Amino acid sequence: MPMFGFVCQECGESFEELVLSASRINEVVCPSCNSGQVEKQLSRIAAPSFSTGSSSSSSAACATGST
Repeated sequence: MPMFGFVCQECGESFEELVLSASRINEVVCPSCNSGQVEKQLSRIAAPSFSTGSSSSSSAACATGST
């Protein structure tokens, strides 16, 4: 489901809204003051965080029984 972040230009309230169709973005109103003067915000994309530390990773060698 597409969730969009908005900020109201009248009262400054930040809120999220479920918008099922891109054509309905213009119909979003502020839940605090009911103003239609809202601005869509850029959303953050959730991404996995990776450690950038200098820890060494050991890989297990596969023992095949060869001598």
